Parts: sequence; structure tokens; C-alpha cells
Amino acid sequence: MQIFTKRAYKPVSNQDGYRILVDRLWPRGLSKERIKIDEWLKDVAPSEELRKSFHLEEISWEEFEREYLIELEKHKDRLKSLIKFHQKENITLLFSSKDEEKNNATVLKKYLETLEYDN
Repeated sequence: MQIFTKRAYKPVSNQDGYRILVDRLWPRGLSKERIKIDEWLKDVAPSEELRKSFHLEEISWEEFEREYLIELEKHKDRLKSLIKFHQKENITLLFSSKDEEKNNATVLKKYLETLEYDN
């Protein structure tokens, strides 16, 4: 299994595997048919307060990353189950941000790669 991140607006690929939208808000202008997601984990996305603080540049990328990792701890068991269930296929975390390096999906990817689960 590999975990990828990808802008939700990019075309579906065979390597995507299980496609998960990881934003709290639905990507503007995208239909359900076009995005082709398998699951929407909006409750695992950054809190509204954290998302807005970063978007308005009230906090730095480093602060956003640190705070989001703390929020992700609340979902640790659910995320471990997700990784275990999909361990034989790729997972693609879809996001709508224009910044392909500094977004919640990249933080979530790093977090998922650190999780240990029982086989």
C-alpha cells in the first residue's frame, strides 16, 4: 500500500486506489460523478477554526501542522482501522487547496504513515 495526496480537481488515475476526500467542505464546482470518491472524511479534516486561521494567515504553516496533528489524535483508532482495512491497495487523499505542498492532506498522509496497526 502507498498513500498519495492529490488535488480533487485532477483526473482519476488507476494508481489512486481508494479515494478519500479529506476536506471539511465539498470542492467548489465538482460533481460527485467527476470526483469519484470512495469515502468523505470531513470529520477528520482540520476544525473550522484551525482551517480559517491558516487560510487567513493568522498562524504559520508550522503552527497549523502542529495543531492539526493534535486534532488527528482524536481520530487515531478510526484512522488505524482505515489503514488496516485498505492495506492491500493504494489510498489517495483528495484535497481542494491550490497549494499542493502545504495542505491538510499532506499532514494527514504523514500522520497515517506513522500509525502502527495490528495485522
